[in-house]
Parts: sequence; structure tokens; C-alpha cells
Amino acid sequence: EVELVESGGGLVQPGGSLRLSCVASGFTFSSWSMAWVRQAPGKGLEWVSAISTGGSVTDYADTAKGRFTISRDNTKNTLYLQLNSLKTEDTAMYHCVQDSRPYGAIADMFRTTPSTFKRGQGTQVTVSS
Repeated sequence: EVELVESGGGLVQPGGSLRLSCVASGFTFSSWSMAWVRQAPGKGLEWVSAISTGGSVTDYADTAKGRFTISRDNTKNTLYLQLNSLKTEDTAMYHCVQDSRPYGAIADMFRTTPSTFKRGQGTQVTVSS
């Protein structure tokens, strides 16, 4: 059974940083593109960032470009999201997401409604002074 367990969220002041982690199990992690999505209070899921199987290709939503960095360690079955220069509007539940098929293109993920993908329970990020 696929399991995705996120951690690393918390309360941080504007301008601060956090590093989110997602430990995956139940599938061959290195064969699947992965991504992060988020859901702010009262809003729908939105894409944040995605990464290819080997980590060489990444993509970001415009709101994340230049501030967030996605990475993965296939030896540890772990996905990461480094959040820098956080803003109050980054407050949301952050979920890691498994692609719908092995060796999929991350561009295809971004073109698909995020709610259709397998995701973890999430980790809460709150940005507030």
C-alpha cells in the first residue's frame, strides 16, 4: 500500500524558512515523479512544485519560483521542499503527491487537477508575525 508521510511544517514569521519532508513507502520511489501541492484555508488544492524520477527536472508554480526548492533522495525514499522567504499567503496545508504512473512527465502532472493524485495527510505551514 502506498503511504506518504509529510513532516516539517510549523509556525514561522514572514521571511523565515522551513524544510518539509515526505517519506514514501509501498512503491518503488525512484520510478515515480513526485510533487508538492498545498491547500490554503477555504481554497482548493494548487500545485507548488514537481520533480522527475532522478531529480534532474523540476518545475514550479509562479508563486514558488525563486523561493522554494524541491529535491529528492531516492536512497532514503524521501521528497523535500525547502521554503524560503515565506509570506503570509504561503499559509496552507502542504501535501506530497505521487504521479499517476511510473516515469511520467512532470509537465503532465501540472496540467492535471491535483485532487486526482494520491497524496499524504499533509503538514501545516503557518506564516504569521
